[in-house]
Parts: sequence; structure tokens; C-alpha cells
Amino acid sequence: MDYFVGLDVSLRSVAVCVIDGGGRTVLERSVACEIDDISGCLASLTASELQIGFEAGAMSQHLYFGLQGAGFDVVCMEARQVNAALSAMRNRTDKTDARGIANVLRSGWFNPVHMKSREAHAIRALLSSRKAVQRKCIDLANEIRGLFRVFGLRLPSGIDQASFDEQVRPIIQADTDLSHALLPLLDARAVLFTAYRELDRRVKRAANHDETCLRFMAIPGVGPIAALTFKAAVDDPKRFTSSRTVAAHFGLTPRRYQSGEMDNPGRISKAGDADVRSALYAAANAMMMRSVASSEIKSWGLRLMRRKGRRRAVVAVARKLAVIMHRMWADNTEFRQRPLEGAA
Repeated sequence: MDYFVGLDVSLRSVAVCVIDGGGRTVLERSVACEIDDISGCLASLTASELQIGFEAGAMSQHLYFGLQGAGFDVVCMEARQVNAALSAMRNRTDKTDARGIANVLRSGWFNPVHMKSREAHAIRALLSSRKAVQRKCIDLANEIRGLFRVFGLRLPSGIDQASFDEQVRPIIQADTDLSHALLPLLDARAVLFTAYRELDRRVKRAANHDETCLRFMAIPGVGPIAALTFKAAVDDPKRFTSSRTVAAHFGLTPRRYQSGEMDNPGRISKAGDADVRSALYAAANAMMMRSVASSEIKSWGLRLMRRKGRRRAVVAVARKLAVIMHRMWADNTEFRQRPLEGAA
């Protein structure tokens, strides 16, 4: 007999519900969010007859590979689909959610989520650390700017983050009140900026030592951040059967609502990883506005810009970049720059 196990996962505990093929509840229990505790809870059932399912979340990586290593058949389900199914229930508790997840697993009406490798998560952690420290540096610099205005001091808007300390410190040290209040804030920003520069060097070093990223960076406008972000998000190019679906996966294709005589295309869906979408948009913008290298995609984007406007053209180029980068990775090919004749 086959059994379906639904796990409603929280940070420290897991609600476990086991149902059989007919939907009858076999076991319900709450255990600690540890592989050994979950395995011990299911010890009375044969592992080969079990299929375990849970929705994607912060603990998915730990549970998926841990339970898979213990010999279980594990499925991680798309959170939006599971949430839509559970929203029909009258009462929402951990116990009922676990039962609902088990029934979703039994019905088969779900999309499995690709579990990324440890390497992809390590790259993502490096990029997230760099971005977090960069934001804090900008926040502290803006805080100092705002406090300066109280004293009638207005800093130029064009101060670079690298030269911010050397331009602002003499102004603060010249005033006793400002020194007492703002020097510790400036010192904290200097320490954070040093950490940011080190993380930035590590990001560039990782991209320069990765063969796939080096091929991506041959595309005009694509730098280390965009290359690493895309590589970490895709992880395995074989998970996409068609390169066209990559852009849709990262929310770069328009929404569409069709019902009866109504057919309403909308803005891009903005589904999936927002960091990848931002990195591709920045790369497309750099290709069209900053890069001097010519290519077919840039020429096409410039023609589209004259008809549709800058923002729509940049989004369209970002969508094409996602398709091209995936195809380069899947086929192990290089980017070929072939400018169109007579193109602007």
C-alpha cells in the first residue's frame, strides 16, 4: 500500500500527516524539525511505500537532501499552488495544513520545485552578503546627508561611495558637535565599506574563475554580478526543456487574462527571483546605454526603443538575454557579435 506524507514545516517543528491511497488518515504527529525526528516518526512504515511532500520554504534544502539521504522519496512543491489549495479549507492549523499537503501530494496537482545544489546556494549567499552590506553603506551615507542638512550643510549629489569618507570626514571634524554625533556613524560606515569591497572582490574572483560565467561576460553589458546571479538561479540548464521558458520563469513575460470575449495582456508577471530579474534588466540597460560594442540584440533593442520607449525595450532585451544565456550554457557555445548592416 502506498502512503503519502504531508509536512507542514515551521522553524523548529513539523506537523506530520500520513494518509493512504484512499485519503484515510494513518498518522498525525508534531515533531522537531530535524531529519532524525521525522525519520523516527515514520519508522513504523516502509520507506519504499512512502512519498513525502512539503511546500518550498526556508528549510526546504535541509529537509529535501536530508530525507532523501535517509532513503525516502521526497517532493518539494511550489508554495503558491499549495497555498491556493489550502486556502479553500475552513480552518487553518498546522495539523490541517499537513493533511491538506498530503492530499495535494496524493492528487498529483502540483509542480515540483527544483532543489538547487550546494554550490548554487553558496554563490547566492555570497551575492546576498555583498548586496546587504552595500545597502547598509548607502543607508548610512544617506543618514549622514540628512543630518548635515539640519546644520545647513549640503553635500554634492555626485560623491562616489569610495570617496565619501575622505570628503565628509574633514567637514565633521571641523565642528565639535558634529564630531561628537557623527564620527562614530562615519567610522561604522567605513568598516562596512571595507567589508563590501572585500565581498565585491570575492564576487569578481568567483566569476573570473568560472568557465560558464566567463562565457556570459562575453555578452556586452553582462558583468560578474549578472553572470553569477543567473548561474546560481538556473543551477542546471537541463531543468528547462526550452530556453524560451527561462524568461517566463523569472517573470519577464507579460501576464495574460483570457476569459470568453475578454483577452487582456498586461505587464510582466514579475514571478520568480527578483534578483535575477533586476540583474538581467541592469545588464540589458548597460548593453543599450553604455556598451559601445554592436550586436544584433542591441540593434534590435534600439529599434524597439524608438517605437515602444526605453523601459519596454530594456525589458524585452533582458528577456532575450535570459534566453541567449541559457542557450549558450546548454549548448556550450560562445556569444557571437554580428551587428546588423545599416542598424543605428
